Amino acid sequence: MFIQPWDAALDEAEWQTWIGEGHDFGLLSVNGLPGHAPTTVPTHFVSDGNQLLIHLARPNPAWESIDYDPNVTFTVIGDYAFVPGPWRAKPDTTPTDGVPTSYYAAVQFICQAHIVDEPEAKAELLRRQMAHFQPDGYHAPIEVDQAPYGRMLPGIRGLTLEVTGVRAKFKYDDHKPVEHRVTVADHLSTREQALDEPTARQQRRRLDRIGPWKP
Repeated sequence: MFIQPWDAALDEAEWQTWIGEGHDFGLLSVNGLPGHAPTTVPTHFVSDGNQLLIHLARPNPAWESIDYDPNVTFTVIGDYAFVPGPWRAKPDTTPTDGVPTSYYAAVQFICQAHIVDEPEAKAELLRRQMAHFQPDGYHAPIEVDQAPYGRMLPGIRGLTLEVTGVRAKFKYDDHKPVEHRVTVADHLSTREQALDEPTARQQRRRLDRIGPWKP
């Protein structure tokens, strides 16, 4: 992922806060076997200290690649929107001369994957995931010897992804003049399509923290 200086995370707290705000679904990318394309798997995850916790179905084709090479990348993308060219045109130019772009936030975790196959360890991984996704606790006990989860454990394998590096990008035209960024955020809020509003919030948040861009 290419990151311009003005698109970089301001600090670790910025991307950690963004992930903690509910961005808990991403794309696991696994190196392909020789002569094959990489394998990618969309999935929920739980961030737990320096690890990401995941489970996948045992028949998933990703396992063979992970056995071959445990170096993986997990990517989370959100708060994205297409910004039309006229919105980005300079004040003294024809609107149609503006060049469109994409706004988005993305965090890439570079990881070492560790497979979890022992039944109790898988059950504990599921408990930690459930505590995140269903914190009210309204579910059956997750125990190796109790239905329904006990009989389903053989059908899954767990993954703990040990994070060895993080690359975070917040692409919201932070190198543009303040007036431009305010105007685009207003356009997004007015259009109100898909993720326009959360994208506008990210642009305004970055504007409040950065102000005018200083190389």
